[in-house]
Amino acid sequence: MVFDFFLILWTLTTGVFPGNYPGLTNATYIAMGVVGTLLFFVSLLAHELSHSLLARAKGIPVEGITLFIFGGVSRTRMEAETPGDEFQIAGIGPLTSLAIALLCGFLWWVGRNVGWAVAVNGVTAYLATINLMLAIFNILPGFPLDGGRVFRAIAWKITGNYKKATRIATIGGKLLGYAIIALGLLQLFGGFVINGLWLIFIGWFLASAAEASYQDLLIRSTLEGVPARELMTPYPETVTPNLSLQELVDEYFMHRRYHGFPVAEGDRVVGIITLNRVKDVPREQWAYQTVRETMRPIEDGVSVRPEEKMSNVLQKMEESQLRRVLVTKNGSLQGIITAGDIARWLQRRRDIGEEMA
Repeated sequence: MVFDFFLILWTLTTGVFPGNYPGLTNATYIAMGVVGTLLFFVSLLAHELSHSLLARAKGIPVEGITLFIFGGVSRTRMEAETPGDEFQIAGIGPLTSLAIALLCGFLWWVGRNVGWAVAVNGVTAYLATINLMLAIFNILPGFPLDGGRVFRAIAWKITGNYKKATRIATIGGKLLGYAIIALGLLQLFGGFVINGLWLIFIGWFLASAAEASYQDLLIRSTLEGVPARELMTPYPETVTPNLSLQELVDEYFMHRRYHGFPVAEGDRVVGIITLNRVKDVPREQWAYQTVRETMRPIEDGVSVRPEEKMSNVLQKMEESQLRRVLVTKNGSLQGIITAGDIARWLQRRRDIGEEMA
């Protein structure tokens, strides 16, 4: 997001505002760029908040919002349960952007008629235009854009099959992405280099996001109902909490293929230590800092029960950001599940002919 912020700031300060409003000072262009960029991201946040608030009103937990240059993503713990809910939650975002565009357009009209400064009118005109473009872009029928989700809701209603509807919407998203790439290439070879590169990037992003979203659905649907015990590596090697990080590196990480170890005290598992957490500690502290002081304790939600469904396991792996969870029963270690274990299990499913699609 930091890169996106400065990219937009640079575009506004050196291109958009000087091109549309020549004759102003560099300080004015910088001020216009900063304000325009900040309010653009506020607009994106309002767009995503509208999704989140409606989702929560329909009983769908929202974990957070991630913003990026083309919009954002409201991270929910579950998908909509009906096509109607999907239609409403997806559709509220473009409507919010359209409302912001109309508000900014009204402010531009007022400012132009009462004599506001050119810099102020320039920013309001930009925000009206960019939010209108955001509304139009997001309503395009390409998954995972809002319009693609509206399209999926319609296909879901017609077919009665959520997975089939997602597949149809994904194809639409990829075709739209390829069409935008083709348009970008035409712009590029026509001499409009910046516009062409932007369109190619947007098209690639959309096509990739569509395929990634569908693959994520396939993985989650394949794992749905599967208990953790089926994917875990049973009784993995453990380390003791009193080891120094230097001993851990020298005796374990340097001689094993694993990137993480359960930490056990007697028969009781107390946490998990990963190579990345060790690397976050300055090397000069490895000799005296212990595993106990560095590990993620079991209380941090890094464990699941053997009978727990893989949908919950995936959620905990995402929340912990460790790419692995411990499988425990009454405080005793039963196994470990890593991202590699999940990938190998899915590959075995494919190898024995159980189609995911």
